[in-house]
Amino acid sequence: MTRPTLTQATGPAHTRILGLGGVRGELVVTNDELVGPIDSSDEWIRQRTGIVTRCRAGADTDVLDLAEGAARAAIENAGLTGADIDAVILSTVTYFHQTPSGAAIIADRIGATPAAAYDISAACAGYCYGIGQADALVRAGAARHVLVIGAEKMSEFVDPTDRSISFLLGDGGGAVVIGASDTPGIGPTIWGSDGSQAQAIRQTHSWLDVRDHGAGWPTLRQEGPSVYKWAVFKMAPIAQQAMEAAGVGPDDIDVFIPHQANMRIIDQMIKQLKLPDTVVVARDIADTGNTSAASIPLATERLLREGQVSSGALALQIGFGAGLVYAAQVVVLP
Repeated sequence: MTRPTLTQATGPAHTRILGLGGVRGELVVTNDELVGPIDSSDEWIRQRTGIVTRCRAGADTDVLDLAEGAARAAIENAGLTGADIDAVILSTVTYFHQTPSGAAIIADRIGATPAAAYDISAACAGYCYGIGQADALVRAGAARHVLVIGAEKMSEFVDPTDRSISFLLGDGGGAVVIGASDTPGIGPTIWGSDGSQAQAIRQTHSWLDVRDHGAGWPTLRQEGPSVYKWAVFKMAPIAQQAMEAAGVGPDDIDVFIPHQANMRIIDQMIKQLKLPDTVVVARDIADTGNTSAASIPLATERLLREGQVSSGALALQIGFGAGLVYAAQVVVLP
């Protein structure tokens, strides 16, 4: 018997970011408000991290509220409506429900039903993971427009007495819409993981410990020196690979948008990559804090809103964090 030949979907050759939006937590938290429990100072935090303030959401705002606000702004900026969205990808590690996915709820809220919808857990690399997946979905013909959201309410997992990571963290949501393009707008994604270093950034204990052993609320911890060395010396080569895969070099890059983890890490990566002084560098961490999956789109939104870069600029972006996981790509800004 002759079997039929299956038809496979195909899509456009190229994609780009069509629109972008961002929402920050409404509360501005200064260093002085946090230093008491960690026996520190404003000067110590500024020197070690570059953070002056961080944005945190109030008790009445949850992570899906932040995600929805960013999603609506991105769709509007793309000149689309919710009904135009075929797939929703939400990257978050701070949504409290294992199921259903937060992405499905967001799809319903914005009027995107019956869009495909799913969550990904890739921590601070989650946004760049989402960009890589959205690019592939559109080029494969599986979707016309994909909404990628990175949203976190990191303040839910803060231990005020922790000196390793808690004082870094902020809340926010950033989103983009990915669609077809006549010219390449998203370079190849260079991504990966190293689970052997899973303890470097971690939740203190599992939900099973809370249920079965009466453990307290889980919070976040990191091994600062190990994470710093990994981010500086292992991630710069990944960013370099992303440029090479995209067919560009440091002199072609207009803006560098790394995960907003620590200002010292950002400065060291610039040196490792030998980026020219003309390259604009995102430093949103100074007054937004580390918002994990939301940090790159929020930093991008700020650069565009403040006119530090313009539409069409070539941006090198890289996310890295708990897992340990990482992802990088070169994109054309919307």
